[in-house]
Amino acid sequence: MKIGGIPRRAGGRWRRWNRHDLSVLAALAPGRTTSYMSAEGTREFVDANVLVYALDASAGAKGETARELVERLWHSGNGCLSVQVLQEFFVTVTRKVARPLSVDAAENRVREFAVWNVFAPTAEDVLAASALHKKAKLSFWDAMIVEAAAQSACEILWTEDLSDGQLLRGVRVRNPFSGRRVAQRVRGKRAGLGSEQRDSVRWFDAPARGSGFGACP
Repeated sequence: MKIGGIPRRAGGRWRRWNRHDLSVLAALAPGRTTSYMSAEGTREFVDANVLVYALDASAGAKGETARELVERLWHSGNGCLSVQVLQEFFVTVTRKVARPLSVDAAENRVREFAVWNVFAPTAEDVLAASALHKKAKLSFWDAMIVEAAAQSACEILWTEDLSDGQLLRGVRVRNPFSGRRVAQRVRGKRAGLGSEQRDSVRWFDAPARGSGFGACP
C-alpha cells in the first residue's frame, strides 16, 4: 500500500527554521540530495506511508509509532526523503484520506519535510530503479524508493510496503509497525527510555480544524 534537513547544527543545537528560511529550498539540484541535516550518525529513509500515519490522529498505535520515529529523526537530523515521497504524501493527505488537508495546509507540511535530506532523481536513477525492478521483482515505484534511499547513503528504509529485514541495494528495509518493534518501543517507554525525544520538534501536535491531521502553525 502506497499512502503516501533539519536546520544545520549551530553550537551543537538545532536552530528552528522560519518560513523565510525555507525559501532557499526552491531550487533542488536534480540527482542530488539537498541537505540541511546532520552528517553525523546513521541516515534513515522514510517512505510516504509512515509520514501519513505520523499526521493521522485516527491512526492509533501506528500513528503513535510513526510520530515517535519521525520525531526522533527530526531530533537527530538523520532523516531522508525523496521528491517521490513528498509527491505521494501530498496526494494522499489531500485526496486519499477520510478527512483530507487543504492544499495550503499540505503545502506547509511539504515545506516542513523539505528541510530533511531530499533526493531528486535523474534519468540515470530511473534506469537504475528499472533494473532493480526487474532483478528484485519489486514494483517500479518501490524500486524508485529503494534507489533513492541507496543514493542518499541510508542504512535503513522505513516502510510498510516491503518485506521487513530485506536487504536491497545495501539498504535494510524495516517495517516500523512490526509486532516485535512495537513491543520493544512499549518496553522502552515503561523503562523510562526515550526522554531525549521530548525536546525535539513536535510539529504534529496541534490538530487541524476539521481534519484528523496536525495543523501547520
